[in-house]
Amino acid sequence: MKAARRWLFRLLPLLMVVLFFAAWEGYVVFFKVSAFILPPPDRIVTAMVRLLQQRNVFMHVRVTLVETLGGFGAAIVTGVALGTVMAKSPWIERALRPFVVATQIIPKVALAPLFILWFGFGLESKIVIAAVLSFFPIFSNTFIGVRSVDRGLREVMTTMNAGAWPIFWLLEIRAAMPFILTGMEVGIVLAIIGAIVGEFMGGSVGLGNLAILTLQEMQVDKLFAVVLLLTLIGVVLYIGVSMLRRWLTAWHEAIGADERP
Repeated sequence: MKAARRWLFRLLPLLMVVLFFAAWEGYVVFFKVSAFILPPPDRIVTAMVRLLQQRNVFMHVRVTLVETLGGFGAAIVTGVALGTVMAKSPWIERALRPFVVATQIIPKVALAPLFILWFGFGLESKIVIAAVLSFFPIFSNTFIGVRSVDRGLREVMTTMNAGAWPIFWLLEIRAAMPFILTGMEVGIVLAIIGAIVGEFMGGSVGLGNLAILTLQEMQVDKLFAVVLLLTLIGVVLYIGVSMLRRWLTAWHEAIGADERP
């Protein structure tokens, strides 16, 4: 009984996806919804197969992945560095916090045309947009993680004559790692959104641009196929970061809680 419950718990996400598509199919058939408005899942799968048979689709996938991962990598470097510095220095935190908050108040979509104007229609502008969108969750989680390090552990290492670097590397960054990786899970989702927004705004390659082209050609089933492909890529990237979090922070109590039904 316990084993069956555990398997049901693990398969629950897959079952929910199956139920979602079954409900979608039933809604389209029962209410006789036009395929031009909402294609049934079987037509979208067929369009997806045809899409993957096109040679240029993998070029679009590669470009979107480069933009997403490039922006995500830049967000990790800047977010972890700035979050750590601001957490360790109240003076720097007080000086920079208004600017960091301001970057979050300004709508990112409104900044996208400016980034395209400054960095051009190539990969650079999309990477910057992806980095800006994914920066804040990584920064804020790093800041909270470093601030949350047990003061008693710091004092123990200080009494053992540990320098600033050993305290940072052996204690602070490792204690903050669950927070950082949780921020990265959110950040990778926002990074792919940023890349797609940049491709919507300007560009000739990428899955976002391909979605615009299919919309202009009124190929609704192909448009849904592109969206499905983007979703699958996002899910794979999210699972990759999630697995990295589980691997690097297997000792953390939250990992065990994830596995309990």
